[in-house]
Amino acid sequence: MLLVFVIALIGALLFSALSFPIPWLIGPIFSVLVAQFFIKDRLRWPAALRNTGLVIVGVAIGQQFDFSLFSDFKSLLFFMVIVNVLLFAFCLGIAWVISRSTGLTFKTAVAANVPGGLSQLVLFAEEEGDVHLTAVTYFHIVRVLGVVLLIPFLVSGHVVGGASIPLTWDVWQVGLVILLAAVAVPLGRKLKLPVAHFLTPIIVVIGLKFFGIEAPTMPSDVLHIAQILIGAYIGLLLKPETLRLPLNVLIGGMASTVAMIILTYGTSLLIARYLDLSFATSFLSTAPGGLDQMGLLAAAVKADISVVTVFQLFRLLFIFLCVLPIIKWVYREREESVQQ
Repeated sequence: MLLVFVIALIGALLFSALSFPIPWLIGPIFSVLVAQFFIKDRLRWPAALRNTGLVIVGVAIGQQFDFSLFSDFKSLLFFMVIVNVLLFAFCLGIAWVISRSTGLTFKTAVAANVPGGLSQLVLFAEEEGDVHLTAVTYFHIVRVLGVVLLIPFLVSGHVVGGASIPLTWDVWQVGLVILLAAVAVPLGRKLKLPVAHFLTPIIVVIGLKFFGIEAPTMPSDVLHIAQILIGAYIGLLLKPETLRLPLNVLIGGMASTVAMIILTYGTSLLIARYLDLSFATSFLSTAPGGLDQMGLLAAAVKADISVVTVFQLFRLLFIFLCVLPIIKWVYREREESVQQ
């Protein structure tokens, strides 16, 4: 375990020094994966550490939810629903094409194309068991890299550097909120929430904010550690012998990323016009790149972070509370009918 942590930390620091996107998550994934080519049967990373990272990230995302944006609730909700329903329908279409052209199952293709976040969708794929984990991971890594590298050009005309958001530190309050979220996880699992260690903390923190209890902002160092805990686990999931993906799958991952960015560009123009937002704000609000990454980019290009956060958080909740449970239910019903 200590060896895995050291390897993951080296990958995170290297990717950070090279200004690669999402270094504290993708760096550990890459370094731990590469280490397995040289170190056999010695690397271990328990799921409990991954779950700890998920709880921390979930708390941090929940803290960014802003109820004040709902003063014009009807218009905001209308566009959030329309955008996400349109995106999901588009993802189903892409998934159908991918499954027909690559031989992947439709369930795998859906999990690979739904923009719900790299670590969350990979862990969903692991939980399901009948989903091609390597293909899902590849699709989401390509999408995150493509979105994070391309979006700065579209919204500002130049590559955005590593901007940071000012963070406060109160170790006792932060620790108490994380503990409360962790204690609530068993309830989320009992309710069969997808990736309960991630989604339950989001709901808990939003609930606290709804009753006027403000949690302190998560320190960046704690978030970095959480991403290392998750990245090391994903890196160990990707065994060297499982990385032989066919060429049509590799091309499919890049093609789906380009298609989603084109769709995002069109929908963001409409949202910017009807909600009177800047193009940077509307584009980052609808981009399929993950809440944390889009939040950092919003800060870097002076977009409205609150709007971006609410749109991206609504997408996460829409996918994890509606889309993924429907997928699980459809396939469970199909399995039961086949058994009968």
